[in-house]
Amino acid sequence: MFKQLLLSVTIATFLFSSASASGVNPVLSTLNTDEKIFVVERENSSLAIIEKGLPKGRIENMHNMNHGVVKFEGKDGYVISRDGWVVKFDPETEVKLKEIKTSDSAIGFTITKNFLAVANYAKKSVDILDRDLNPLQSFETGSKNVGIKVYKEYLIFSQMDNDKITVLKDTNYGKALPNFVIHKEFEDVGVMPFDAMIKDNNFITGFFQSPFFGVVDLDTMQYKKIDILLQDRKPVLKVPHFGFWSIGGGYVFIPAVGNNKVLVYTPDFEFVTNIETEGLPVFTALSPDKKYLAVTFSGKKFPVIQIIDTQTLKIIKRFEFNGKVLHVRWSNIKPNLYVSVNDANTVAVINTKEWYLSREIFQIKKPSGIFIYEGLKK
Repeated sequence: MFKQLLLSVTIATFLFSSASASGVNPVLSTLNTDEKIFVVERENSSLAIIEKGLPKGRIENMHNMNHGVVKFEGKDGYVISRDGWVVKFDPETEVKLKEIKTSDSAIGFTITKNFLAVANYAKKSVDILDRDLNPLQSFETGSKNVGIKVYKEYLIFSQMDNDKITVLKDTNYGKALPNFVIHKEFEDVGVMPFDAMIKDNNFITGFFQSPFFGVVDLDTMQYKKIDILLQDRKPVLKVPHFGFWSIGGGYVFIPAVGNNKVLVYTPDFEFVTNIETEGLPVFTALSPDKKYLAVTFSGKKFPVIQIIDTQTLKIIKRFEFNGKVLHVRWSNIKPNLYVSVNDANTVAVINTKEWYLSREIFQIKKPSGIFIYEGLKK
């Protein structure tokens, strides 16, 4: 028995060494060495760091991360916390560089080459900062501000309490620092505007209490309302979270709030079909090649993910985890889908080439948002 075991170990070692010598390490080949992952630890005021497929550590003291969002611009990383802190950090050295508190409550911000813009809840303003977080301008609105986006020289956002969409124009567009002025405001756009998205030249906003969504053509500065209807022509209320939409592969995929369906439309919002899902869909995430859509759910189906083929519009795979799934993120480099399983304190990794759970990354405390930094030095 001992000789057989020794022989098996010798053969395995030989195969491992041969594979490594030929440039194919059978272990490291399963780990993503070209991307670095930052995961919001929802209840820990921190960002967990995953590198080479393994937990590396965390950046702490990031304030209230209950709705923490991370964005990258070049070699810089930025975080906005639920309690209104904006933090700049170095994603390569994993060091906090600077922080500023813009308000007591905020969830939205956008970054360009020359500035950051923060949509605050309280104080009720939109604040413009330079890339080193120095304040430049502040626009008081008297409202919670949401859905902040950039298009060319314009900065666009919605005023939730005032049923208004505001367009700011940068009079220094293309220069080092911006100088924004109010360009146009649209009144009575719908009741309680919330999240928004930019599609081509259109600023699309959703509402909490109106059975339509609104579209501003940013080239003509014209506004129109578009009804979202189910196949039986009943309006779908409450589709405000455009961050949960997916556009690609010739379709627009919309999770139907309060209904076990993903709605499918053409890019011009002509109805195509409804895809019946297992639960109430919350989040749709499109793969980089636009071939697959990952759908997450709320309620009893929180632990479930379903995968939709965007060509056949059929559900092809189902995964269930031992806790609530709060976020998913497709890798742009390897066939991986990362899944934050909040209750299990893990990030699961699904192999999207052969569709199986390839591994789990442990020691991530109450994970939610997953953000991939792709600017690593070569």
